[in-house]
Amino acid sequence: MTEVLPSKVLVTGALGQIGTELVAALRELHGNDAVIASDIREIDDHPVITNGPFTVADVLDKDALEEIVIDNSISTIYHLAALLSATGEKNPELCERVNVGGLSNVLELARVHNLRLFSPSSIAVYGPDCPKHAPQITPLNPTTVYGKTKVAGEVMARYYWEAHGVDVRGLRYPGLVSWKAPAGGGTTDYAVDIFHHAIKDGNYDCFVRQDTRLPMMYMDDAIRATLELMATPVESLTDARAGYNIAGCSFTAEELADAIKSRVDNFECTFTPDIRQEYADSWPDSVDDSEAKNDWAWEAQYGLENLVDEMLANLIHKYEVEA
Repeated sequence: MTEVLPSKVLVTGALGQIGTELVAALRELHGNDAVIASDIREIDDHPVITNGPFTVADVLDKDALEEIVIDNSISTIYHLAALLSATGEKNPELCERVNVGGLSNVLELARVHNLRLFSPSSIAVYGPDCPKHAPQITPLNPTTVYGKTKVAGEVMARYYWEAHGVDVRGLRYPGLVSWKAPAGGGTTDYAVDIFHHAIKDGNYDCFVRQDTRLPMMYMDDAIRATLELMATPVESLTDARAGYNIAGCSFTAEELADAIKSRVDNFECTFTPDIRQEYADSWPDSVDDSEAKNDWAWEAQYGLENLVDEMLANLIHKYEVEA
């Protein structure tokens, strides 16, 4: 008889901003050996690699992915591999190949091997015709290639659920703020970079205007939302399953700078908008997450004040340890 191995979890894009913290949370939940991390590259001494199983994998290589799924008895995939907004606009063809082609490969593997799948979406699905307080259901006409790939991803996910019964779920992540890993080339990266510069340099030149208000979320809330969604009984989920709105807190770039100034002596912030201002202007100020609240009792725990406290305390400690 062939030995039946216990099911395991695969995380693609595991070395990114979300992956770094999601892998740690999944390993705490399931055990280190039960979570296989993968990425297209290796980073020496990265905790994702040193604390558990890791394999180099290209999401565009479907056969290689399938081999990982079969050899490791994978039952669930968290598919995080993607090019983000600012990076994607620099190389739109690659952005489409990775974000849409990679998801297509993973969805097919989920169909063939009866896998559960988490595939994140983003507030980038919204366009300038969306209300400033974005509802769950509204026209999705993004102006960025990244946003278009995320709309396509939601459409593909719904199709695979409706046509093939693939249990695929997603969240429209807002801008994510974290201290454990660097941001990954998104328009909301200023909300991470500003903390590093405040501590190291005492000043920061922000690439969006002072009055730019965007939906944001502390990473701890984002990881918890991901795990809560995946733990929710399938019958509790509605048509929003491919891209639930989730709200953390919304603030302007100036409000964030002022909150840091009140805690970091002599910190100065200037504002020099670049091309990323156009992407930010096409997104809503906030999102309506009532469906997530109704379907699986979502509730954020971090607002601007405790987000700033956590970021500064953890980064100051990190820099002291590294010194």
